[in-house]
Amino acid sequence: MRFIPSYILILFITITIDYIAAIKIEKSESKKRKKFILLLGIINTCLVLFIFKYFDFFIDNINFFYGLLNLPKIRHWGIILPIGLSFHTFQSLSYVIEVYRGNLKAEKNLLTYSLFVTMFPQLVAGPIERARNILPQLKKCDHIIKYSDFSIGLTRFFWGLLKKVVIADTAAIFVNSVYNNFEFHNGSTLLVATFLFGIQIYCDFSGYSDMAIGIAQMLGFRFKENFTIPYFSKNVTEFWRRWHISLSGWFRDYLFWPLSYRISGKLKKERYLCIKTEYIIFICATLITFLLCGLWHGASWNFVFWGGLNGLILSIEILFKKKKQRTFYFIGKLLRTSYVFIAISFTWVFFRAATFSQSVTILKKIFFQFSLSSFQFLNTNIFATIIFSILILICTEYFFLRKSSFAVLFSKKNGDIQTTSVTIIMIFFIILFGNSDGSQFIYFQF
Repeated sequence: MRFIPSYILILFITITIDYIAAIKIEKSESKKRKKFILLLGIINTCLVLFIFKYFDFFIDNINFFYGLLNLPKIRHWGIILPIGLSFHTFQSLSYVIEVYRGNLKAEKNLLTYSLFVTMFPQLVAGPIERARNILPQLKKCDHIIKYSDFSIGLTRFFWGLLKKVVIADTAAIFVNSVYNNFEFHNGSTLLVATFLFGIQIYCDFSGYSDMAIGIAQMLGFRFKENFTIPYFSKNVTEFWRRWHISLSGWFRDYLFWPLSYRISGKLKKERYLCIKTEYIIFICATLITFLLCGLWHGASWNFVFWGGLNGLILSIEILFKKKKQRTFYFIGKLLRTSYVFIAISFTWVFFRAATFSQSVTILKKIFFQFSLSSFQFLNTNIFATIIFSILILICTEYFFLRKSSFAVLFSKKNGDIQTTSVTIIMIFFIILFGNSDGSQFIYFQF
């Protein structure tokens, strides 16, 4: 990862395109013209994303077919992906779409709009904020930073930092060692590494989100929640409502529902719509949405397959969904959350492995070369730290964050003292157990 000053221009190009597009849409009286400007804005913004993120992937696929036909291959451009391009592209697109739908007034002040897109806490890895939430906050002239906001934000920041450097980065030592040398490990070691990667990516990304939300609150701004303890979900559908909420919400509002309505609208005209076809519509829309969600995460068939696999699991849940679900108390809930964690963890194999063939090999080893007696701890001290830190995470989320928050803690009697004490304890754990190798956040690559 290196800083390229000229890449700042890319951000200004997308800002300018969507800023002008929104104003033109609002001024236009013709619905056709509004739609034309919207499509033009979307195409121009997405073109920037395609060139920097997907062009080499596109060339690789063309070269594959050229190789089969013995044709000369096309050279790569060798473009480096700017950090956070996918995030601020989606943030800009949502603004233009909301203006087109009439849910938002176009922002006339270029500086205010630019601040919305480039707010530094969430610029490189989210949350993908909506203009309806941030623009009114930026327009306030009487912006005051309260002591409560600063205190709660600081605690939230250190909670995110603890998740990143204590849990995610320590788990990464084991995960990277196993996945980078998967040929030499048996199924049990690979299975544990896969489960730990599920914890790693959660703590890495939710840790960043916590830090971004915390910094914003210290400055007096309110960001939307991006994670709400997703691994305590009872099914995969619920998991995706709790995981990367800003991205899931973006795909739901701007792809899934428009796609579902368009298909169902056509079927209604032809009088083909019934209960069974509604299920088919939802399943088709779900699969398309998750395939594109996978492609958003990376220019690789691995990511596309990962998205499709999640879409398939959700589709199966839609088919077998019951209107009333019996409550089996703690044991039943534990089994259901275990199912979610295991199912999602196996999909992470395609997210973590470098190639599709590696993913398949790792899964084969997990299922056909499993042996507990051959499990390798690699480094017992690091492994013990990982287990200890995960226990801290589970206990904190289950007994505290599941029903409360740092804001609620601060609001209680002597809450400021309690919040300060929690922050000091977290700093102590970060110093004592934190991994300071400076590894970057996983989602910086997207």
